[in-house]
Amino acid sequence: MKNINSLLVASVLTLLVAISSSNAFAAQAIKETTASNVDKSSADKKVTKKSYRASKKVPAMRNRVYSQLARAQKLADGGDKIEGFAVLDEVQDRLSSLNSYERAMLFNFYGFMYYGNDDVALAIDSFNKVIAETAIPDTLITSTLYSLAQLSMQQQNFKEALDYLSQWRKLNSKDLSSNQEMLFAQVYFQDKDFVNSLKHIEIAISLVESKNKQPKENWLTLQRATYYELKQPKQVTKVMEKLVRLYDKPQYWLQLSSMYGEIGQEDKQMAVMEAAYQAGYITKNSDILTLSQLYSFHGAPYKSAAVLDDAINQGNIFADEANLGRLARAYLTAKEDEKAIQVLRRVSEISRSGEHDALLAQTYLNTEQWQLAIHASNLALSRYAEHKQVKDDDATVSKVKDIANMYLILGMANFNLKKFEQSLTSFSKATKFVSTKKTALQWGKYVEREQQQHKVQLAMLN
Repeated sequence: MKNINSLLVASVLTLLVAISSSNAFAAQAIKETTASNVDKSSADKKVTKKSYRASKKVPAMRNRVYSQLARAQKLADGGDKIEGFAVLDEVQDRLSSLNSYERAMLFNFYGFMYYGNDDVALAIDSFNKVIAETAIPDTLITSTLYSLAQLSMQQQNFKEALDYLSQWRKLNSKDLSSNQEMLFAQVYFQDKDFVNSLKHIEIAISLVESKNKQPKENWLTLQRATYYELKQPKQVTKVMEKLVRLYDKPQYWLQLSSMYGEIGQEDKQMAVMEAAYQAGYITKNSDILTLSQLYSFHGAPYKSAAVLDDAINQGNIFADEANLGRLARAYLTAKEDEKAIQVLRRVSEISRSGEHDALLAQTYLNTEQWQLAIHASNLALSRYAEHKQVKDDDATVSKVKDIANMYLILGMANFNLKKFEQSLTSFSKATKFVSTKKTALQWGKYVEREQQQHKVQLAMLN
């Protein structure tokens, strides 16, 4: 069942929280930083000064500087980015005359506008200039560090992202929100610190569930990936159960089935896979074959065949030698000989290996279709003769056994048609093979006795 249980085909990258989600976080953080700091300096400067000068002396932003920055923002919001940058450049030309807070806000605006212009590298450079200033509000430092962490995530610079977050955490005395916990989880995961990643994921999920809300889908997929990396398949299975319950996507059903197989709960594996099939979630070639194999493994060969037959008829899998061969064997296991014969005839038309002709001959013999058994056996032998050179040792052994069995079948079929000489000739050839020698000798003696009795009966009739 190793192949069946390898459905969890999802590489680690596909299990991660989408990095693009950081775009929204970063944009929101930058907007909040810009809006809150600029508005506070304009509308309530006295309150702002009082609030932060208790810990550090923060110079005020002068109206002249504020009006130019606000004008740049208005131009950018209106779609005139070029003119907005031009206004900021005018302010930067007087950089030496600006105080620390004004310089920080200027670079903050540059960062915001560069980000809006999809120039993340320049945005990061600008925000680093913000935190390089010393006499600025702590809230500006913390919000900028957080934005830098998110932007570094977008750039897939995870070491820097973790460094920014560590600095931010030291300055931030508040409890982390669920989104902030997940940002830590993402960074730790990318840094391959799966234990710390899982710790933050579980806190984030606990925070939202305590408010009777459901965790975001990508939070659960990151949790699944983390448990997977920590080699905890039972925990992976529990997360998959939650994903199926909350988000009900085809891939989650298939992966849950695979995980049940991984932890040895084969009955649940089959039940989930069957439910997915009934819901129309199983359409891929590999998934159809897996379901068919599961049915066979669980002793339901007819269902195994029915799944394959329907998929072939619907065009979901190719009617090639391999798939038709699987279908024929499933019907044979289900004791549906006539259906198996129809499929084997189709395979015989597209394959000249002789393997399926040999199986067809055996099936004809089992259903007492003697002449057809003789025809299929001779066809198998002639096709085996066309492929004498076989490099695969296992294939060679299988082929030799099939050839030996074809002579047995010829002997039995001819015997039942009262063709005793042909029967004895075939059994004589079968004695040349180790696998059939004993059986062929026994049959040979029996045919000779029957041949003599038949002659006696004919003589009596005459």
